[in-house]
Amino acid sequence: MDIAMIGLGKMGANMAARLLRGGHHVVAYDVNEKAIQAAEKEGVQGARTLDEVVKALKAPRSVWVMVPSGKITDDTIQSLSEKLERGDTVIDGGNSNYKDTIRHAELLSARGIEMLDCGTSGGIWGLKEGYGMMVGGSAEVVDRHRSVFDTLAPGKDKGWGHVGPNGAGHFVKMVHNGIEYGLMQAYAEGFEIMKSKKEFELDLHQIAEIWRFGTVIRSWLLDLTALALEKDPTLSDIQPWVADSGEGRWTAFEAIDLNVPAPVITLALQMRLASRDEENYSARLLAAMRNEFGGHAVKHEE
Repeated sequence: MDIAMIGLGKMGANMAARLLRGGHHVVAYDVNEKAIQAAEKEGVQGARTLDEVVKALKAPRSVWVMVPSGKITDDTIQSLSEKLERGDTVIDGGNSNYKDTIRHAELLSARGIEMLDCGTSGGIWGLKEGYGMMVGGSAEVVDRHRSVFDTLAPGKDKGWGHVGPNGAGHFVKMVHNGIEYGLMQAYAEGFEIMKSKKEFELDLHQIAEIWRFGTVIRSWLLDLTALALEKDPTLSDIQPWVADSGEGRWTAFEAIDLNVPAPVITLALQMRLASRDEENYSARLLAAMRNEFGGHAVKHEE
């Protein structure tokens, strides 16, 4: 099957390579010329404009968009809506807000263009391990692209599925990322507790390796934790600053809108925000308040 990949960041480039290996004809476009050249060396057909992308594909065309959520995705889909034809398909595999996805689907539908939203998980390991994909859109259009999803997935009909109408794919991926926040925070807190128990001189990498097999908390995230601790047990080269993609925020907002309690996900998000505050004024104020009402000792900056 012919398919275009718009966006050749690490994940997009890996997906293009996996599709190519699976026997698909892949056309790739990116604003970064070096990224296009790198893809061409792998056997992908490069394109320098969206017009070239459209011309390089046989109708009905399929274009996979793999760019950052927000304005870049908005602009890309708007441009494609003006260049593609009735019966063509746009697949948004990025981390778009599901509400934006519904809007994009309506825009494309008005021009007779199909849309699938594909919440994609797997990161930089997807090239080797395959990607988990949660797909929203028409069942007929999903089935037409089954060979693409089977190629990108860990196995045929494994690790991917049609979860509902447009917006559902990105909604499910949003919740997936919210859960991921909570799992990561729990692991981080547990390992810090063990690190703080100085008298036992615990080997955190060893413990991570033990937990990876047979325990009820084994997971791929734990596998990656063990890998990080093997490289640098003290994590001395890593700053305690944790970013968030936005999907954890959206999950917390959605929980509030739906009156669903989600304290673990919400607190995990808050801890990421707290990690970025080098000044941490609120902690300073807490210490000052304790000193004022109870005369508790305060540590002063040296």
